[in-house]
Amino acid sequence: MSVTIKSTREIDLMREAGRILAITHEELAKAVRPGISTMDIDRLGEEIIRSYGCIPSFKNYNGYPASICVSVNDEVVHGIPSKKRILQEGDIVSLDAGVIYKGFHSDAARTHAVGEISQEAEKLIEVTRQSFFEGIKYAKPGNHLNDISSAIAAYAEKFGYGVVRDLVGHGIGSHLHEDPEIPNFPQRRKGIKLQAGMTLAIEPMINAGRLDVEWLDDDWTVVTEDGSLSAHYENTILICDDGPEILSMLSSDGKSPSPAFGEKG
Repeated sequence: MSVTIKSTREIDLMREAGRILAITHEELAKAVRPGISTMDIDRLGEEIIRSYGCIPSFKNYNGYPASICVSVNDEVVHGIPSKKRILQEGDIVSLDAGVIYKGFHSDAARTHAVGEISQEAEKLIEVTRQSFFEGIKYAKPGNHLNDISSAIAAYAEKFGYGVVRDLVGHGIGSHLHEDPEIPNFPQRRKGIKLQAGMTLAIEPMINAGRLDVEWLDDDWTVVTEDGSLSAHYENTILICDDGPEILSMLSSDGKSPSPAFGEKG
């Protein structure tokens, strides 16, 4: 395993890649509504990314045909956009995207409500998001990778949710996927010791039902085996001496976790 420690120059490039991706996600969030096709979302995302002189990380990556992964309801990740797939009131939709800025990648995902959604769906989205923040509390030098993984699962499983095990987060930098793999569930080993300058894409994928998933015939789209809803939340983070910096958010410094989501509600 070869985990890279990024230089100051590389970190600056990744900050800009993350900033542009955060802007992209904010604009896509505004576009999510009943009646829009998943292809329209993909086209808008690519337009925004290219308007900043960047390249979509996912376009043609290992043959993936689009710039934005658009996954609806029971689709966990890697949904392929289509003119025929129209978002409906009550759906939830996960948008996963990446940006290449001057040779360096950012990667982030968000799950959105389409119009009014059920309380159960809303809770799944919020718990998935919060599980990310519970995990990165441990993203500090001297801690181990498994501290992050264990915290994500411990939080999500309190709500009876299934934490996907067939897909994991990853290191990121000059390549979209670098070492280490970052599971969202506990490992037998502690994993690598975290160091300042590491850049990681941490991405809980949480199912309302069981953790089991399967791949559709398109070889890309991953769905829940039991047909339950799934949510996805991801950011690119930098390990700093004083804790994590979230590179793919537009908050003032990216370091403040959201308030814990109560178990009631």
